[in-house]
Amino acid sequence: MNKQLFFFFLLFSFFTNHAQSQFFTKKNYPQQYFIWPVKSPVGIVANFGELRPNHYHMGLDCRTSQGENTTVVAAADGYVCRVNIDANGFGRAIYICHPNGFTTLYAHLNDFFPELQAYVLDQQYKLQKWAVNLEIPANLFPVKQGQFIAKSGNTGGSQGPHLHFEIRDSKTEKVLNPLLFGLPIKDNVPPLVIRLAVYDRRVNTYEQTPVIYTLKKVNGKFQPLNETISVHTDRVSFAISATDSYTGSTNPNGIYSAIVFDNNQPISGFQLDSISYDETRYLNAHIDYKTKMSGGPFLQHLTKLPGYITNIYKTPAGGDGLIYLNDNKQHEIKIEVSDADGNSSVVMFNLNKPDGPMSPVFTKEGKLFVPDHFNIFENEKISLHFPENFIYDTFHFVYGSSLNNGSVVYKLSEDNIPVHQYFPISIKETFDNKDSSKIIMKQWANDKIRFRKANFSPNGYTAYFRDFGKYQLILDTLSPKLTPLGGFKEGAQWQHKNTISFAVKDNTETIKEFIGTIDGNWVLFTNDKEKDFIYTIDKYCPPGEHILKIIVKDLAGNSSEALYHFKN
Repeated sequence: MNKQLFFFFLLFSFFTNHAQSQFFTKKNYPQQYFIWPVKSPVGIVANFGELRPNHYHMGLDCRTSQGENTTVVAAADGYVCRVNIDANGFGRAIYICHPNGFTTLYAHLNDFFPELQAYVLDQQYKLQKWAVNLEIPANLFPVKQGQFIAKSGNTGGSQGPHLHFEIRDSKTEKVLNPLLFGLPIKDNVPPLVIRLAVYDRRVNTYEQTPVIYTLKKVNGKFQPLNETISVHTDRVSFAISATDSYTGSTNPNGIYSAIVFDNNQPISGFQLDSISYDETRYLNAHIDYKTKMSGGPFLQHLTKLPGYITNIYKTPAGGDGLIYLNDNKQHEIKIEVSDADGNSSVVMFNLNKPDGPMSPVFTKEGKLFVPDHFNIFENEKISLHFPENFIYDTFHFVYGSSLNNGSVVYKLSEDNIPVHQYFPISIKETFDNKDSSKIIMKQWANDKIRFRKANFSPNGYTAYFRDFGKYQLILDTLSPKLTPLGGFKEGAQWQHKNTISFAVKDNTETIKEFIGTIDGNWVLFTNDKEKDFIYTIDKYCPPGEHILKIIVKDLAGNSSEALYHFKN
């Protein structure tokens, strides 16, 4: 790099850093108010805003030395205000409300501290439910900063031992980026920008394939192999693949923000600072969903799609975030990518539209679906209704049908086009002399099979999904299969055992209800990760002769029952 170009680069870095501080409002969260929430060497395996299937990662995944039962402590003074237990998601989780208006969440836990553990168990027995969401009065469990609250674990949707930690605004329920609160994560490593994708914005993003450029770092900046990119359209937008890491770690985490500049003027950018769980599925509008579902990389759009209505994106007043190339001039494009500690990397290249005709635009057949509109598709067999804010970009809806084992399978558009919320699908079919309560709707989408109960109405059999794909009505008369584990059986001598376990399988892969009673009294069977159902023998099963009854029901209401006499 010659001296003149190097001076320009330094000057650009100064102005873009200044522009970034002006472009997004500076955050003013309390510093060092919260301590590290787990008694393990400080480290994370995932950060806030990291890209996940269908959602943003909403906190920090704190390392627990790759093991379970590490001590988890209250990050600040407060009180336990909520406990949630679920088969998926957070698994076993504690919420602590703090006097400064924030709430912290600790998830994927094993046992809670003894007093809370006893309280939760008592509530589960009162409600006769294992999966519970308990709002807890403020005076019951006050905690001090650093106080033991639980043992770390691997419960719920966790893929390995760790502590998931969040900081929320108590009033709005917005989840905030914990790395903006002065937690002891040292970071002087700038993001790594790997790819640049260029989109022709005359066409919706789902009906084109972007041109992708691999980036290399030269003299402190990232650039494509050819520093000038030529396009045959008068409007473009960009997306990037980028990761971040912190000092002493090579684990690839998510980036915090990115801004695109056209001739040193900010055009559009995003910042992952504050997201609610109602908004987290908007990740599917933030990424190039079609590319990802087709086996490609995560690409983060730098300009919002028309149906992305939340607050991570920003454009200057009057702007739409697109680069317009109708002046026949070369444009200097710069993209600044930053982490939460202010470390930044820069992508620089030139962009132009050569003289001559633009590339042709090919329009797909099918009914046009448009964001922010009420979209409907109906024919004599099937109907679906999309309220406003259900799709992110314009696309052409396609329909088809075929036969599978004598039953009709309906194809509704492409499963590489995302949908934001559950929508109703109604299919009109006749099942002669069959019980309509046993009708299930089956879906194939994104290499997964899902089942939903289909309820009969004048419009046909209706179920709710939030993916396009293939759909079929099936009559389900098969009962779930119940299998005792670990040698448990009728007449079992179980005096020296601690648990009773069952595996349950069903053709719909979904168990709606599992009830276990001992001598007529409900007992607590857990079902972490929707695997086996496990009863840990407690005071409700004292030594002696007992009768265990199990009732299992599936989506269609088919049930299985089993009775076991055993001695504890």
